[in-house]
Amino acid sequence: MSTPSRFKKDKEIIAEYESQVKEIRAQLVEQQKCLEQQTEMRVQLLQDLQDFFRKKAEIETEYSRNLEKLAERFMAKTRSTKDHQQYKKDQNLLSPVNCWYLLLNQVRRESKDHATLSDIYLNNVIMRFMQISEDSTRMFKKSKEIAFQLHEDLMKVLNELYTVMKTYHMYHAESISAESKLKEAERQEEKQIGRSGDPVFNIRLEERHQRRSSVKKIEKMKEKRQAKYSENKLKSIKARNEYLLTLEATNASVFKYYIHDLSDLIDCCDLGYHASLNRALRTYLSAEYNLETSRHEGLDIIENAVDNLEPRSDKQRFMEMYPTAFCPPMKFEFQSHMGDEVCQVSAQQPVQAELMLRYQQLQSRLATLKIENEEVKKTSEATLQTIQDMVTIEDYDVSECFQHSRSTESVKSTVSETYLSKPSIAKRRANQQETEQFYFMKLREYLEGSNLITKLQAKHDLLQRTLGEGHRAEYMTTRPPNVPPKPQKHRKSRPRSQYNAKLFNGDLETFVKDSGQVIPLIVESCVRFINLYGLQHQGIFRVSGSQVEVNDIKNSFERGENPLADDQSNHDINSVAGVLKLYFRGLENPLFPKERFHDLISCIKLPHMHLK
Repeated sequence: MSTPSRFKKDKEIIAEYESQVKEIRAQLVEQQKCLEQQTEMRVQLLQDLQDFFRKKAEIETEYSRNLEKLAERFMAKTRSTKDHQQYKKDQNLLSPVNCWYLLLNQVRRESKDHATLSDIYLNNVIMRFMQISEDSTRMFKKSKEIAFQLHEDLMKVLNELYTVMKTYHMYHAESISAESKLKEAERQEEKQIGRSGDPVFNIRLEERHQRRSSVKKIEKMKEKRQAKYSENKLKSIKARNEYLLTLEATNASVFKYYIHDLSDLIDCCDLGYHASLNRALRTYLSAEYNLETSRHEGLDIIENAVDNLEPRSDKQRFMEMYPTAFCPPMKFEFQSHMGDEVCQVSAQQPVQAELMLRYQQLQSRLATLKIENEEVKKTSEATLQTIQDMVTIEDYDVSECFQHSRSTESVKSTVSETYLSKPSIAKRRANQQETEQFYFMKLREYLEGSNLITKLQAKHDLLQRTLGEGHRAEYMTTRPPNVPPKPQKHRKSRPRSQYNAKLFNGDLETFVKDSGQVIPLIVESCVRFINLYGLQHQGIFRVSGSQVEVNDIKNSFERGENPLADDQSNHDINSVAGVLKLYFRGLENPLFPKERFHDLISCIKLPHMHLK
């Protein structure tokens, strides 16, 4: 390969890498925009709710005053009547008059109830929404700090991959150059040896001496170039090993960020939001239900919506709204350089001892890090549970505010023990914020530790596979002596011939021939699971499942595993149905061939069943 073409190939490799990194960087920016937009929408929603309840409180206050005026107007007319005098004397009235008095008393009671309702809106519900808005903004800022840290770590990993890849390309180019120089020296040696074989009787003594000197020089040059080639070859192998290890660690880090860390960040933004909003709206529901039970039909719809305030479902919908931002990118593939067919870590003798030492060091360090990170995880989970207990306290029942008495005290005195007037609220909020701060600190520590463990574990597993299968290179005679064989991966539920078969987005007939399975495992397993648990499920194949769970099940099938093998229904039925739909939708050739489409349509249009 000429130098210009090689340079062009290097530029293409670098351009492809930079394009992929640019896409990831754009995704990270878009993720921040999406989370910021979600927070702004929440703040705007909470502001609209405050304005709504403030206006509703004004209406309730005006309504209460009108009811009081109405009751007072007719009560003043009855005070001078004989019936009223008789009522004051023995509390005994005719039933129609008694109904009239009870009706007036009911109006006054309704007036007081609506005044109480207005006070609850102003001094309880609205203040809750203000606090939720402040909490949402604070949670977003803290989550944004963690997100920036994770983004920086991710970009460091990508930059490290770029540096290692460039180093590998440089050493490999030097190795090729040294090899070409060595071959040139060998050709010169053969040429000189051929000359020295000419008849000596026609050559003078001085010329013979010069030829022998020239042969010795060429031999020395060959020895130097042979040593240079061996040195460069060893550097190239080491650089390629480091590149493959870093590539594995980078893919593991990117996968962990998109599958796990991103979900944790969204959980951080949602921390306490749904529970607090649940409490605020339940305060409203409690007031309305105690005010008028005849309005249950309309309030049941609201209660159903409040009962469905669940962070996991909202998070899933949020991620489905922005699939381009939260869909994990494609894995980084090994970019071979100038015909280098080796795409795995080489465990040849020059580097085998070094790899074994490195493997043992990784194993020891991983054991220590896992123990430390597990302790941090337990602490963060316990702290999270404490926060959940704080924000899910059932303090929204205002039924005490509607307990009436003959006292003529003002409305404010009846609701003096509401949510905001309790002395413990300031202390409780301070404790909550302090606990939140500790939780975010532990979460940051856990994520950083798990990121490091993910990278080290990826390198450890790759070295373990390489060292464990290194002895197989001895009988792989179809490969050159200097090129180790590709590792053979062992998987439980996948036949040996299935390694070359493409499961998702592949051809069904090719897969069946290569795998030896009459029915693909994914189809058989999903259909069995749906038959067991999904036939009575409403919305099967219509309601979308959890994208995270769909990806987990899909990845398990691609690894040759059967995640639905057990008889327990611990998977969401909609997610299992989603995996089956995803498999059929991605087939290169549809299950019902395109060329038969018009025939099937014509068959459906036939009037009689026997003709079909």
